[in-house]
Amino acid sequence: MSFRTRLFFGILAGVFLPLGALAYGVRQEMERRLTAEYEQRVNSMTEVIETDLLREGATVASRLNGLISDLSSDNRFRLGALQGEPASRRYLLDYAGSAMKLSGLSMLQIQDSAGRILSSGHFRNEFDRSQPQLPALLAKAGGTIALVRTRTPEAPLLALARVDSFRVGGRRFSVVGGVEAGTRVGRLARNGDLSVDLFYPDQPRVPSSHARILREVYLPYVNLLSGSGAALDSVRLVVTQSLGTLQALRRSIDRWLLIAVALTLAAALALAAWLSSQVSRPLRDLARKTSEIDLDRLDQSFETERQDEIGALSRLLGGMTERLRTSSARLREAERRAAVGDLARQVNHDVKNGLAPIRNVLRHFSQVARQEPGGLAAVFEERKGTLESSVEYLETLARNYARLSPTVERAPCNVNALVEQVLRNTSVDGTVLQTNLSQAMPHAIGDSLMIRRVLENLVGNAVDSLAGRPGGGTVAVTTAIAGGVGAEQKVRITVADTGPGMSRKQLDQAFDDFYTTKAEGTGLGLSIVRRLILDLNGSLHVETEPGAGTSFVVELPAVSGGRAG
Repeated sequence: MSFRTRLFFGILAGVFLPLGALAYGVRQEMERRLTAEYEQRVNSMTEVIETDLLREGATVASRLNGLISDLSSDNRFRLGALQGEPASRRYLLDYAGSAMKLSGLSMLQIQDSAGRILSSGHFRNEFDRSQPQLPALLAKAGGTIALVRTRTPEAPLLALARVDSFRVGGRRFSVVGGVEAGTRVGRLARNGDLSVDLFYPDQPRVPSSHARILREVYLPYVNLLSGSGAALDSVRLVVTQSLGTLQALRRSIDRWLLIAVALTLAAALALAAWLSSQVSRPLRDLARKTSEIDLDRLDQSFETERQDEIGALSRLLGGMTERLRTSSARLREAERRAAVGDLARQVNHDVKNGLAPIRNVLRHFSQVARQEPGGLAAVFEERKGTLESSVEYLETLARNYARLSPTVERAPCNVNALVEQVLRNTSVDGTVLQTNLSQAMPHAIGDSLMIRRVLENLVGNAVDSLAGRPGGGTVAVTTAIAGGVGAEQKVRITVADTGPGMSRKQLDQAFDDFYTTKAEGTGLGLSIVRRLILDLNGSLHVETEPGAGTSFVVELPAVSGGRAG
């Protein structure tokens, strides 16, 4: 993921996380406050309901007390209820109906202690009918108001009723009275999303998917219309909250939240795109300029007028480029001097190798001139070829160094002849030189001058490694065919000595430039050998062990069908 993309998403996250937290917090806070408000309203409504029920009960009780007071002093009631006088019976039959209308009650019934109805407000002819359940059930309710379902001539009646009693002539009488509760209890209250509903024992609770029950108030209940007989039960006044308003509020909040998110998204996308482009464009320019910098091209300009971090980075890169430019100039000068030094050392090394045979011949001439002056001409003729070969070698070196980049002249080379020529021109100083040359070996493809330089360096290093050893040592040069049937044939040259060998550390450094273990060595011999063999498309392998000598194995491409002469 690119820096621009990370910056883009970072800005979006920085905008949406606080916005989401704000939306969540607003929604939770509104719901919490609404819940607290509903709870307060529910508590108030419950108190109102309970107060209304107590007030209705007190009203009924007050009216019953007034009726009882009248009945206790009513002689006609005494005559009809206690003595059963026929003339007073008509008075009892009409008494409850008249008293119910005068007292504002919706239900009135007077019974004796045996449960016989003496007077009924709705049914005049119920006189002497036994119905002891109603006073007993109302008395069991604890003297509080109860909800009674009874019948009237027109329709069933739901009344808030209670029972009271009085004594006349030593006998106890019960008075049951109540007010109509259909309009009071059926739907006691509705205030916005809050409502109070009456639920009978056989009715289910309000489904939770449409409303939420907040509070329940229980009221004693007697159903005189039940076919299984009257019994004391209870009804529930349920305070419920409609979820419609809350859900509508949530939908409204969600809608405005989506609108805010959409507007914020558009603004955040525009802002993020603008900011990321403002940051990434100069960074891309810096990256492009930096990618074009190398040691051959340090002319990039990082000048800028920006004063921010990108400007500081640009000026830092400009300073770095300037330092690289200065360091590159110094490096080129150092490389030039090093190259001149390397060239001088290589020329010195190669010229010494070419002068060594000439020096040996001249020493031989001097020795013959002192000891046998008459044989000098014959010795000259004998060694004339060595002088000419060495001079030709030096001339070829001069031509190659004049071009500074010697070319490889690939041609069939007689490796055995080159080995014999090199060994013939090598000063041994007590070292035994041995050869084991394969006469059936093909010619090698390469440059005879390069192969001769390789042999001179390897043989010279082998002889030098034996210098100063008691009894001298042996240097053996072997040629053979490498490669089998079906593989490309190669010419193998092995130069082995019985010298001290090399340690692992010495072997790792042997081919490095200017590494030498000789007091007067240049450290270029083996590095030149390696470069020459690579130029000839050959390979070099070293086998050595401390105290057991060293073997250099060179393999060169062979000419198919060529033979050594």
